[in-house]
Amino acid sequence: MKRLVASHPPKRLGEAEDIAQMALFLLSDKSSCITGQILKVDGGMSAIKT
Repeated sequence: MKRLVASHPPKRLGEAEDIAQMALFLLSDKSSCITGQILKVDGGMSAIKT
């Protein structure tokens, strides 16, 4: 588990709260100019080249 956590850029695993926060943001007025995007809540793992 420590090795898995160490491999993530934020040095922690994602939790349901992370997804909930993104959902709340998207439902708020703060995201009113965001359209047609795929937002990955993966702690930066999709940006790491393996």
